[in-house]
Amino acid sequence: MFRITKFFSCSSLARLKHTLVVVEHDNQKLSQITLNTLTAATKIPKNETVTCVVAGAGCGNIANEVSRLAGVNKVLVVDDSNLQGFLPENIAPIIVDLQKKNNFSHIAFGSSAFGKNLMPRVAAMLDVQPVSDIIGIDDENTFVRTIYAGNAIQTVRSKDPIKIFTVRGTAFEAVKPDSAASPAEISPAGLTATATDKAAFVNQQLAKSDRPALNAAKVVIAGGRGLQNGENFKLLYDLADTMNAAVGASRAAVDAGYVPNDLQIGQTGKIVAPELYIAVGVSGAIQHLAGMKDSKTIAAINKDPEAPIFQVADLGLVGDLFKEVPEMTKMMKKN
Repeated sequence: MFRITKFFSCSSLARLKHTLVVVEHDNQKLSQITLNTLTAATKIPKNETVTCVVAGAGCGNIANEVSRLAGVNKVLVVDDSNLQGFLPENIAPIIVDLQKKNNFSHIAFGSSAFGKNLMPRVAAMLDVQPVSDIIGIDDENTFVRTIYAGNAIQTVRSKDPIKIFTVRGTAFEAVKPDSAASPAEISPAGLTATATDKAAFVNQQLAKSDRPALNAAKVVIAGGRGLQNGENFKLLYDLADTMNAAVGASRAAVDAGYVPNDLQIGQTGKIVAPELYIAVGVSGAIQHLAGMKDSKTIAAINKDPEAPIFQVADLGLVGDLFKEVPEMTKMMKKN
């Protein structure tokens, strides 16, 4: 693995010393990625305060929850019906206005669909170069991120007066709930949201599952093209139910139509780092490894002993998944 150093430049302004964390939630539940992003914010050297902004419609409970997280100094709330649906076109101007009022030195987003959608808009409106998907912070101006599907590490030093970045959740420990010695101050941001005429929220349909979310599960079972069709994913669902595990898939399985794309793990899908990752019928293409190689323990089941997945696996089983997986499920049910 090699290191690349890249510099971004702009006009210089006085260095500021405050960080804004953009909280991700659904008005009911705080997203896991925010807990990781908050940890990253507290690791910025010479940082004086960490402020969190909670923007939504009926988001008071989220603000209270955030105020009880260690490392948070202040919570700003924008509770407005125009933020229903969390359209980035409506939220981005709020973040920009907060920056202009408070002169934050850093603005941090989680590296999720929400953050990746919102962060570029904010950066463009503030005319700064963003840094995406960071995995480390060297100093207040210098960030570490991976490139080439995780095969190279790039160090980026930003000379912009405002540092805007997304945080890879698997690279930072999550702040524990209710970890603050005392709740942080909660204040209205003093801003209102204006509905854009460029986009409108109509509705959303969310897939419901009794299994844990991929990015929060301690155990993830992923299936690849070796499962041959979508019906055979039931083998993984049955095993997952015995382990309280989430089920994911490789891009090959998603592209083949076996499962929906919200299960995709990899460079162009979700990035996970569970305690245990079980790859079933997954060859181990580099794009898939980029999304799961930080898992604490990796186990693989594949009939091909030369499959690349075995090169990164801590435990490997060469065998027919259609025999081995049902046997594992049977053993787990006995226990």
